[in-house]
Amino acid sequence: MAMTERIRKPPTRMPRWTVWTKKRRMKGWPVDSKVVNEFHADRFQKEKMRRTKRMRMVRRKSLMTKRMKMKTKMEKGKRTKMKSVGRRKNLDMMEKLMTMKMMRMRMRMKECGADCAKFQKSELEYKFNRKALARPYTSKHSWGRTYGEHKRHLEFSHDQYKELQSYAQEVGIFFTASGMDEMAVEFLHELNVPFFKVGSGDTNNFPYLEKTAKKGRPMVISSGMQSMDTMKQVYQIVKPLNPNFCFLQCTSAYPLQPEDVNLRVISEYQKLFPDIPIGYSGHETGIAISVAAVALGAKVLERHITLDKTWKGSDHSASLEPGELAELVRSVRLVERALGSPTKQLLPCEMACNEKLGKSVVAKVKIPEGTILTLDMLTVKVGEPKGYPPEDIFSLVGKKVLVTVEEDDTILEESVENHGKKVKS
Repeated sequence: MAMTERIRKPPTRMPRWTVWTKKRRMKGWPVDSKVVNEFHADRFQKEKMRRTKRMRMVRRKSLMTKRMKMKTKMEKGKRTKMKSVGRRKNLDMMEKLMTMKMMRMRMRMKECGADCAKFQKSELEYKFNRKALARPYTSKHSWGRTYGEHKRHLEFSHDQYKELQSYAQEVGIFFTASGMDEMAVEFLHELNVPFFKVGSGDTNNFPYLEKTAKKGRPMVISSGMQSMDTMKQVYQIVKPLNPNFCFLQCTSAYPLQPEDVNLRVISEYQKLFPDIPIGYSGHETGIAISVAAVALGAKVLERHITLDKTWKGSDHSASLEPGELAELVRSVRLVERALGSPTKQLLPCEMACNEKLGKSVVAKVKIPEGTILTLDMLTVKVGEPKGYPPEDIFSLVGKKVLVTVEEDDTILEESVENHGKKVKS
């Protein structure tokens, strides 16, 4: 196949002046040298003016940028200030809502039949050291980045406690709190609470116990996380200073599993400390175990309550909602009535059943007048009329009958010589 060779043509060269002139004409610029000089001078002047104007614009823009930055900083400061004020307002609103929520809860407690509403009071700097308050707290139940922030969010102020106490008086329910440190106890003492609650975390805090006992108010002492030896020491410390106190069997877990409740400790406390009341502080779900504690003799019953178990917080799931609390109170009152008296006797309510089904001693055979009774002459049946009760059958043996007793007749009191009918008591 034949190949055609491309032939390159040499470039057409034009004189430099011609090229320059052609370009200027294409742009519409002058070609004459005199006019060109004037044109360039005018162009240079215009370019200088444009540059000056551009520089002014740059400076103006720079100045505007600086002003904008300053304005932004000022606005940011205003926003920060407004944000902090808004946060304070939000916190105030949250505090009011929490107080209202607690008031609502106290009212529900009263409606459910509870005797006392108990809170927890802490003065955080006296309960925790600085490192404990500063430690990170990343739990799903946390209300702050550190444990201190978390606790401060939850802690009520002194004024709020006074407000809650006043409201409790209005609705007619006792108001108190667990003093979680010595300063908290001082505050509660000033509030004139009816009794001090000692939380499980302070039960082995012997200096705290001594100072609290010396206040002279009744004490309710929980025993979670403690051993029996520790509880014996607590008894020996508190008893000489303040005899008006009680122990609560408690296991510190939320929620508490049934196998860790150990209700038998209540009976053991009753044996070891017979001169003080024994109670139960429960963290389990439901009410059955608490009712069982009352049946075992618990004189004080403490349970956590909530308006909603799904709320944020580690103990809401182990708390009772108002309906459950009402059912617990009804069940406890029922058990208290059912415990009754330790005296065993025939009760008036049993008389109808005794008349209908109570048995008597009857003649197994015909017994002639003057016969000395033997056991094989007697048997026990539901008889009419009522005669000697079955428990008297052995005492009838050897007695003489005064009248003839037909077979299957009841042995009556007047039928037997010198034998009075026993009355059940």
